[in-house]
Amino acid sequence: MADENVLHFTDDNFEAEVLNSEIPVLVDFWAEWCGPCHILGPVVVELAGEYAGKAKIGKMDVDQARETATKYGIQNIPTVLLFNGGQQVESFVGVRKKGDYQTALNTVLGLS
Repeated sequence: MADENVLHFTDDNFEAEVLNSEIPVLVDFWAEWCGPCHILGPVVVELAGEYAGKAKIGKMDVDQARETATKYGIQNIPTVLLFNGGQQVESFVGVRKKGDYQTALNTVLGLS
């Protein structure tokens, strides 16, 4: 499955793309060397396709974005944070079922 809908967040674009977003944003904090992160990857790609235009779905490499990872207290990866209106509203540590992310997204989108 193509990942053209998956955004790539960095320390430089985090404020503009996530905190100032007018739609909810799901951020997957990951690293290339993290085995469980690769398990979660296809789920992130699926969610990005399903929620295209309704929410932003993206990945943030903790090795490249240390400032943001530190600011949000990321100690274990994968960690997925959901932001709405610039505020963190949900967090998931470790690999979770796709339905957990869908439920959180649907709640902030008013679809549940």
